[in-house]
Formats: sequence, C-alpha cells, structure tokens
Amino acid sequence: MKLFISMKVQTNFFLVLLLLLFFMLGNSIGYPEIYNAVRADYGIDILNRSSFSAGFLFGTASSSYQYEGAAHEDGRGSSIWDTYTQKYPGIKPFVTLFHWDLPQALEDEYGGFLSPYIVDDFRDYANICFKEFGDKVKHWITLNEPWSYSYGGYASGRLTPGRCSKWQQLNCTGGDSATEPYLVSHHQLLAHAAAVDLYRRKYKASQQGIIGISLVTNWFVPLSKIQHHKFAAMRALDFMLGWFMDPITKGEYPHSMRSLVRGRLPEFSAEQSRMLNGSYDFLGLNYYSARYAAYSPGLKHAKLSYTTDANVRQTVERKGIPIGPKAASDWLYVYPQGIRYLLVHIKRRYNNPLIYITENGVDEVNNGTLSLKAALRDEMRVRYYHDHLAFLHRAIKEGVNVKGYFAWSLLDNFEWSSGYTVRFGINYVDYKDGLKRYPKLSAFWFKKFLRNKK
Repeated sequence: MKLFISMKVQTNFFLVLLLLLFFMLGNSIGYPEIYNAVRADYGIDILNRSSFSAGFLFGTASSSYQYEGAAHEDGRGSSIWDTYTQKYPGIKPFVTLFHWDLPQALEDEYGGFLSPYIVDDFRDYANICFKEFGDKVKHWITLNEPWSYSYGGYASGRLTPGRCSKWQQLNCTGGDSATEPYLVSHHQLLAHAAAVDLYRRKYKASQQGIIGISLVTNWFVPLSKIQHHKFAAMRALDFMLGWFMDPITKGEYPHSMRSLVRGRLPEFSAEQSRMLNGSYDFLGLNYYSARYAAYSPGLKHAKLSYTTDANVRQTVERKGIPIGPKAASDWLYVYPQGIRYLLVHIKRRYNNPLIYITENGVDEVNNGTLSLKAALRDEMRVRYYHDHLAFLHRAIKEGVNVKGYFAWSLLDNFEWSSGYTVRFGINYVDYKDGLKRYPKLSAFWFKKFLRNKK
C-alpha cells in the first residue's frame, strides 16, 4: 500500500492496524527485566485482549513519513511497507485524507480553508485517493481533528498557518479570531461531506469500505456542583465536539453555538444540511485529557473571539489540586475516567454511533541526559494505557458501540509546535544514532496484553 501521496494534497498521517508489528518489536532489542515487571504491576491478569470481543481492533498510529522516508519526494517506487501491508493477513489500514498538511499553493491561491474553493479541490483529491487505493483501504477518515486545525491555526495561532486577532499580541500573521475559526470549520465540514457523498455514490458499492471522520475533545468536569458550572461544562463540550458532531449527525450547529456566536457563525443551506446529516459510517475519537469548566459571565464583555464565545473559563486545577497528573505537554493532564464519560455522552446524544478510538496516548519530555535503559522505562505510559483501556472496557459494557482502539504513537514523532522535544511513542527513536528504534516498556506491555498472557 502506498501511504505517502504527493498529488493535490499530501497525506502525512495515517492510522494502521499493526498487531504483527508489536510481536516483531517484542523480539528486537529490549530489556527482559522490564517486560517481566509489567505482569505484577499493571493488571494484565485482569485486563487483556480476551477482555474485548474477538472482532475488536487494536492498533497504533503514527506519521507516514516515519515509515517510508522520502517525505519530500514524488513518484517513488514501491517500498518494503507496500509489500508488507499487502502480504501479511490481519493488517487493516485506516487512512486519513487530511491531517493539517494543506499545500502552500492552495494557501497562496485562495487562503486554503478560509475559502469555499477548498471544498471542490478536497473532493477532487479524495476522488484520486479512493480511485488509486480503494481496493486496499476499507476504512477512510476524511479529516483528523478539524477542531485543532481551526482553533490552533486561526484562534490561538499556535499551529499553521498561525493566524489570530492582532489584539491577542501572539505574533500571528494576520487573522480574526472572532470569525475565521468558524469559517474554516464550516469549510472543513463541507469538504468532509463532499468527500463522503462522492465515496458513497461512486465507490462504496464496489470497494465495500466505510468512511468517517476523527474528532478530538477533552472531557469537561464542572468546577463545582453549581448549576451554572454544569451548563458551562456542556457548552465547552459543544464548542469542541458538538461543533462538528452536531452538523454530521443533525445537519446543524449546536443550539448553544447558534445562540452565542449568532451572525459570526456561518449557516448551512438546506442542501448542505442534507449532505452533512448522517455523513459518516463511523466516528474516530481522539481522547487525551480533561479540563474543569466554570461559568464566566465576565467573558460576555470580552473582545470577540472563539476562545471567549462560550462564556466558559477552563482550568486544570480546583482548589489548587490538578485534575490529574501532568504529562510533558502543557495541555495534557491524565484523566482516564474521562474516556468513559465521553463515550457514554456520545452514545446518549448522538444515537450510539460506531466508534473507533483513533488516538489515545501520553507524552514525556525528551530528556537527553537519560541513559537508553532509563528512557525505555515509561511506566507512566503503561499506567495511562491500562487505565484508559479499563474505562473503555466499562463503557463498552454499558452499551457504547466501540469497535477498535489505536494507541498514539507507534514511534516517537514530530509533535507539531513541540517538535521533537516530547516523546509519545511506545517505541523509542534515537535521534542521535541513525534513528534506531527500541521498544519501550509500554511496547512490551502491549505485546503481553495482546497475547493474553496471565
């Protein structure tokens, strides 16, 4: 399978089931004493592969350029990964069409996702992908984390193209945080709907695949039992998850967004609403962290911005106590029960859709002073995965329709604005020694988890 696509848009990220790779890595360089310690410490006897249904998918995700190289090349020949993914049974690729890697040419020509022109171009790009790879790819994801792209690129300015309002004084390259995030999300949704409509009309019957979208959200905990804070938590969820989930499920934005953002929130035409309503066969859900949410009436008088429109103050502490252990990234606090609460919420509000957890993971600081042996002992990550899988298992028992789980990330990766300063991988990449890879404690833990060893 050709995973790096250099056509109208490059596909830099993909999700792929790699059960066999876990076993391969388990036989490479590692430390047996680390592997043995997991059995007693992290609950494999109670929670393992056999705890989930036989058809439940386990896999991992990472950046495609890390697998095949040639990130800046076009027209390359087949790689060993092309052969491998076609030869070995049991490997099912989940391919993402857009993970924020917009061609600069489209940004220069008409402003990228700020323009409605992107919708037809994205549909044409998707058409090429479906045509070329649809015989091998049976799970398509149109967009990965459209919220991150809109918020990071057009409200906070922390991600490309780095736009936000001038008054925020964040060294942005122009922008309007009160309007552009909503416009960009609107066009992302329309591009998604156009690609799904095309796939269903032209390819689904012959290729027998399914298509969806991957959304990211925190779970939001009311700061206290006060009713205003409970409503604030729900609004925060609307402005992060509902912003996209409501349109693809109901054909319109959440009521809270329509009432608060008003004229700055674009409207869907009747035809657009029809195309959006039900425009997914499955939901990819990315979950990492949680926040406290508090009603903040003072924000009603703040300068207009997506960041203040919900009238919610988000915080990671209550009475000086963090919501959970802090990871390396400033946005990631460990709150494993949040994945259960979130899944149950989606079941109740959105008619219990088919769900794959397409990203779940935790990072650590890239500490160059650690020995290799110490760097491989990622006990926090093992605990993170175990606890999240335990709460995921509970959600399934409560009737949530989850059919797969992908760990982020297979390898230590380039983490956007953090670069290589943090490590998300279950496999260590030695950046100082030819990018050699070594399985961490978490990789051995997953190997044991998947083999059902007790």
